[in-house]
Amino acid sequence: MSKISIRFFDDKEVRAVWDDEHSKWWFSVLDIVGVLRDESDYQKIRNYWKSDF
Repeated sequence: MSKISIRFFDDKEVRAVWDDEHSKWWFSVLDIVGVLRDESDYQKIRNYWKSDF
């Protein structure tokens, strides 16, 4: 059974899902990138994640 949850990182929401089979949380990479870059525009976050460095 999976449990969907909202966690907080630096007081900002980050989507998470609990995986019973592996006993661990999985977090949204895009949400984490948004927190670390202090960016709230989802499209800008996606573009950053897709960019070639």
